[in-house]
Amino acid sequence: MGNELVQIGSAPSLGCVTPELLSAADFAPAPATAGEGRTFYVETFGCQMNVHDSEKVAGALMARGYRAVDTHQEADIILYNTCSIREKAAHKVYSRLGAFRKAGWSKNKIIGVLGCLAQQEGERFFERAPEVSLVCGSASYTQLPELLEQVESGKRRVTGLDLDTEDCFETELTRRDNRFRAYLTIIEGCDQRCAFCVVPMTRGPERSRAGAKIIEECRRLVDAGYTEIQILGQIVNAWRDPAAAGWSFAELLARAAEVAGVRRVRFTTSHPRYFTPDIVQAIDSHPALCDQIHLPVQAGSTPLLARMLRGYTREEYLEKIHYVRKARRPISLSTDIIAGFCGETEDDFEQTISLLKEVEYDQVFAFTFSPRPNTVALGYADTVAEEEKSRRLAFLQEVQRQIQLRRNQAQVGQTFEVLVEGYQPRLAQAVGRTTSNKVLNFAGELSDVGCYRRLRVISAGANSLVGERVDSKSQ
Repeated sequence: MGNELVQIGSAPSLGCVTPELLSAADFAPAPATAGEGRTFYVETFGCQMNVHDSEKVAGALMARGYRAVDTHQEADIILYNTCSIREKAAHKVYSRLGAFRKAGWSKNKIIGVLGCLAQQEGERFFERAPEVSLVCGSASYTQLPELLEQVESGKRRVTGLDLDTEDCFETELTRRDNRFRAYLTIIEGCDQRCAFCVVPMTRGPERSRAGAKIIEECRRLVDAGYTEIQILGQIVNAWRDPAAAGWSFAELLARAAEVAGVRRVRFTTSHPRYFTPDIVQAIDSHPALCDQIHLPVQAGSTPLLARMLRGYTREEYLEKIHYVRKARRPISLSTDIIAGFCGETEDDFEQTISLLKEVEYDQVFAFTFSPRPNTVALGYADTVAEEEKSRRLAFLQEVQRQIQLRRNQAQVGQTFEVLVEGYQPRLAQAVGRTTSNKVLNFAGELSDVGCYRRLRVISAGANSLVGERVDSKSQ
């Protein structure tokens, strides 16, 4: 997943959002206390889905009496929620475990590895990192308290690696870590089998959650004080309602945007194969649907896209972009690109650069190719030298930086509504995001966090905007 810009914010500012963090106690009867007095720490690597998964992990453990702490030194149980989409992400986890081992911090602590890397490596993890006692994939998080009980009772190696389960949608024991934004997973897994991607193996087959249950949770989140909902899925627009109602993805978006009290609805990550005009129509028709679409392309060359097994051509992808550019609302576009995929020629790379210039994305997440286990690309010859991959990546990033700078500077003088997400005391500066996901900094106060503010853009850089308030402090 990747996790973006251009826009309008027409709704009036309604002030601050100050819900309490949701915990297991908000949703469930008095829990069992198997973990009473035990502390845990979760460190998360990777995408928004991993962040949300960590919220589910924390909620499941707190419901059984475990207590969350802020550092690994305080914790009896240390859990790493991992990513394996790129080799670098996997190395970070092993590096962290190695540092623990070297410092001797693993003594008298339970160390568990969760998520995609855990699913990928399975029991092999125990051999490479002997301090690890628990290996658990994302579909088994509701079983974590029982798995930890096995470890605590003396079992040295415990796994939870079942992929074909609906438990991944369990949310009643979710601890929400953001005061004003809530994640909501609507589809798990992936059936696409792109040549470079390990997700189908680590997340399992596609499983969609019933539309009515999704809308019910939207209402519950709004009732709890959340005004921005981020709808998540490995391929979010591959969602198909398994219930008799048979809503389309665009219909689901429209219904989520119509929930009374919701201010913003975002969704990520989409796949071009499932991107249809009715999604753009829904954004046009519902102001609460954010004017932002993340649509990974990966490469601009049709032959290379075919080698990647992406299922579309350059021309077909550009047709999807045409839907977006025809919208009544300006909609920001972001994408993912791989530099130096197996067999990428200089001409292939130049076509990717020309695609950047033609589409003019508001943000690009670009990475060099690294082969992943159990993927089709592992059988390809990795023909592009690492030095050349790095050169292509740097060139691509500079082209995109110039595009973003130009697009951002065109925003100067315009007024946007932002949801304030943070505050930097040293700079006396608040940080917010527009509906199009553009970062906008302004002179503010700590009390602005969680508030919607209207700001006029006064300057712009390649990665963010600077604004000044145009609303009164009382709003």
